[in-house]
Amino acid sequence: MTETAARATAATPRAGTLSRRRLLAWLAGTTTALVGTVVVAVAIGPAGLTPSDVAQVVATRVGFGDLLGLAAPDTLTDGIVWQLRMPRVLTAAAVGAGLAVCGVVMQSLTRNPLADPYLLGLSSGASFGAACVLVLGLTAVLPVAAFVGSTAALVATLALASASGRGAGGLSPARTVLAGLAVSQLAAAATSFVIFWSAKGDQYREILSWLLGSVAGATWTSVAVAGGAALVIGAVLASTGSLLDAFTFGDTSAAALGVPVARVRWGLLLAVALLTGALVSQSGAIGFVGLILPHAVRQLVGARHRALLPLSMLCGATFLVWADTVARTVFAPRELPVGIVTAAIGAPVFAVLLWKGRARS
Repeated sequence: MTETAARATAATPRAGTLSRRRLLAWLAGTTTALVGTVVVAVAIGPAGLTPSDVAQVVATRVGFGDLLGLAAPDTLTDGIVWQLRMPRVLTAAAVGAGLAVCGVVMQSLTRNPLADPYLLGLSSGASFGAACVLVLGLTAVLPVAAFVGSTAALVATLALASASGRGAGGLSPARTVLAGLAVSQLAAAATSFVIFWSAKGDQYREILSWLLGSVAGATWTSVAVAGGAALVIGAVLASTGSLLDAFTFGDTSAAALGVPVARVRWGLLLAVALLTGALVSQSGAIGFVGLILPHAVRQLVGARHRALLPLSMLCGATFLVWADTVARTVFAPRELPVGIVTAAIGAPVFAVLLWKGRARS
């Protein structure tokens, strides 16, 4: 831990924090829950598989089948587990984990409890890029177009916030949020225009499904992109707990603790944007995960980011896997976009959290 991070840790409030032993217990429990969720979710479906079938396929695929004395699974079971369901479930887990940790960082940096990973216009920019390629019939490049769109939205947001802040205190959370809202509305209007002017036939359904968020078409490439981004960038973000604690009382307090406020904020915003762009490119804009999960975990373990960041990742992954399982099974053989399920769950939960906060205040 750096001297700056150590001083930030010492200066932040310790009420309601977890001891090291309790934190390890929470991490072990949530990790176990996530692994069990993945196995059970892969087994759920019309094919009538069991968790032992899933374990058999996975063990065989990773080369432990002979070592454990397991018979090779039949071709149909292997295809269902390894080619269809496992990529989808792992992609959902990666997206949930990434959105949750981005939500924690955004709420801390902006000191806005309503902040989420899409606050800087990233989802609207990605939606515009996706809509453009879908109406052109270029589905194969959709992830690239979505990532480019989200990156362009980030650049526009930060440029607008920086320009409006010159001579007036520099880049601030309030200006960044307002710039993000402006860019988001502009990108949303452009997306609506593209759909209205160019979409035909089934393109409307395809675009709507993507805009509402879905991991139905996930492949192992999706797992590599979303999972790789969540592991690499998510791990970096999860290690910044002490720095984020320093932002609790504002920029002035953080600077007094030796935190290079501007450099840290820009670096974290760029990391959030890269991670969110990678996730959105694979799943579309899935709402409420990055907003609700940080609040829910905060209720359980307190506000210290050392615990909040990793536990939010694990809980976000578990939550989105179950949400996607509900989306693909409740109305089978038809599937819902998972964004509908997260909104249906997230909105009432958020209302309850707001009510509890009001009762305590």
